[in-house]
Order: sequence, then C-alpha cells, then structure tokens
Amino acid sequence: MIDMIVVILIFFGVFFMATGVVGLVRMSDVFSRMHATSTATTMGTACLISAGILEFRGEIQSLTLILVVAFLFVTAPTGNHLLARAVAEK
Repeated sequence: MIDMIVVILIFFGVFFMATGVVGLVRMSDVFSRMHATSTATTMGTACLISAGILEFRGEIQSLTLILVVAFLFVTAPTGNHLLARAVAEK
C-alpha cells in the first residue's frame, strides 16, 4: 500500500514540475513566469520529497527530508519576492 502512495506522490511531483516548466516556456511576462515556476516546482518538490520520506522510513533520513521541505517553503517565496522587487525597480 505504501508503495502505491509513493508512486502516486512521484507522479504528482513530476506533473507539477512539468507544469512549472511549461509555465516558464509559455508565459510572456517575468512576473507570470516567476509565479508559474515557484508555485508548481515547490509543490512538485514537496511531493517528491514526501515520497522519499515514505519510501526510506528512517528516522534520520525522514527528519532530514522534512527539514529540506521546510527550508524550501521558506526560501522559495523569499527568493521570488526579492526577484520581483529587483525586476520592478528596473
């Protein structure tokens, strides 16, 4: 059962990553591109790392992956905010 959940999480992770890539290529505005890539790739990465947590099930490995997700959720919006401000000031 857990293997099926891992496969589903990997599928959703790849789907969100591919959506982010399509958004990067198809959008014309810098702000639209940033929104498409940040939202989709953050969700895709979270799904892939969640699949890793379920697959490896070790205490140290799971803790490390949880910290990676927390770091990603803090740094991705901050980085995009700084990029948006830099583009807007130009």
